[in-house]
Amino acid sequence: MTRVGAYAPVLPLLAVVVLLALPLGPGGEGGAGPADAVSAAVVLFCAVRLVRDRRRPLSPTAAVVLGLPVLGVAVAAMGAVSPGEGLTGLGRYLQVFVLVPAAVLLLLRDRADFRLLAWSFVGLAVWQGAVGVHQYATGTGASYQGRPVRAVGTFGAQDVMGMATVVSLGLVCAVGLALGAGPVRQRIIGLACALVLLPPLALSFSRGAWIATAVTVAAQLLLSGLRRALTAGAVVVAVGVIVVGGFGLGTAMLQERVSSITRVADAPDQSVTDRYTMWAAATGMWGEHPVAGVGLKGFPEHRDSHASLALSAGSDTEGAGAAFRKQPLLSPHNMYLLVLSEQGLLGLLALAGSWLALLLCAVRALWRTRRSGTPGLDCGLVACGLLVWQLTDFAYADIGGPSTVLTAMCFGLAAWWGLAAANARPRPGGDGAGSGARTLAEGTPAR
Repeated sequence: MTRVGAYAPVLPLLAVVVLLALPLGPGGEGGAGPADAVSAAVVLFCAVRLVRDRRRPLSPTAAVVLGLPVLGVAVAAMGAVSPGEGLTGLGRYLQVFVLVPAAVLLLLRDRADFRLLAWSFVGLAVWQGAVGVHQYATGTGASYQGRPVRAVGTFGAQDVMGMATVVSLGLVCAVGLALGAGPVRQRIIGLACALVLLPPLALSFSRGAWIATAVTVAAQLLLSGLRRALTAGAVVVAVGVIVVGGFGLGTAMLQERVSSITRVADAPDQSVTDRYTMWAAATGMWGEHPVAGVGLKGFPEHRDSHASLALSAGSDTEGAGAAFRKQPLLSPHNMYLLVLSEQGLLGLLALAGSWLALLLCAVRALWRTRRSGTPGLDCGLVACGLLVWQLTDFAYADIGGPSTVLTAMCFGLAAWWGLAAANARPRPGGDGAGSGARTLAEGTPAR
């Protein structure tokens, strides 16, 4: 009971992750889910703790870095097509990029809390991946090329990127934990989990997730040290080929999906054509409204007037317990272009500036940890990896669906590592960043 009480502040964050393991109703719209509701409760819980402890919420640096996106989002909300759409979009952006990351930053106390949350990502990924592999093996997944074999986990056919996102983030966490200087047992389990997650990631048929994961793992290997990068890279590639081949994943569909990455310009399929058409539409919207964009939630309203006739009516979705339906294309599937079209250059500079600042702080903290030899290399590799994955995946996807709450938590983990872990001090039974991290994150007690 005492051990459970020691982790009380981080338990609400774990609850958010656990709720993402629950199945969604068939035919759901893929919007906000129970985990989003709990994330709102986490923010409220964090606010109550701050009032009770009479502490300032964030240091000036943390407040600027995490609060920067508010500027562009607030201006774009005022230009929305309706007040309701503006408030909805404002709430979503604040949840994902400001409030939940700040709550994660304030609730995490040390590296032990960080690792616990990272392992929860891995556990969720293993569960969703197991469901996805079962869907492929039994033909009960989402439809892909007319066959119900696409692994989507518990997220259903309306959110085909949900499982791919969860599995990718879990794999990134597992690789970071394996490459760190932690106990041998942790590193072995981390490597084993990373290899186990390769098959479900492949069976998600998500090219964007594949690219983002490959880029991130390569970055993690380089950040862990050149010699280790070469050794671990050779082992991962060799064992990965064996695992993927052993699971029989070298199917014609998978090979075709992989080869399509390199010929998107020569013979693109309809999904790639739709993506390029929506990208062009987004840049067209920005060209007409360069400063503040067309307003939050404005992309669907302006899409048809800027898109060419090559754009299809929508994507076909069915399987995994859901009937056939035509899913409308409501975003450009590129976070940077979505922000540029709806929030203009002001919003993109604010959001991208915040993300770049977080990345620089996280990499700097990792570099200092490597040079000094202090504990926490695994936490730094996880934090930097999660941030690199998100920023890479944003070139192929945007926020939306139940798994989006994990994006918010990724930014929170990166914020804790980059803004709070540098002043870590051990707490009884913990591992660094005790009161020191809270002082840096929250500032001095209010007088």
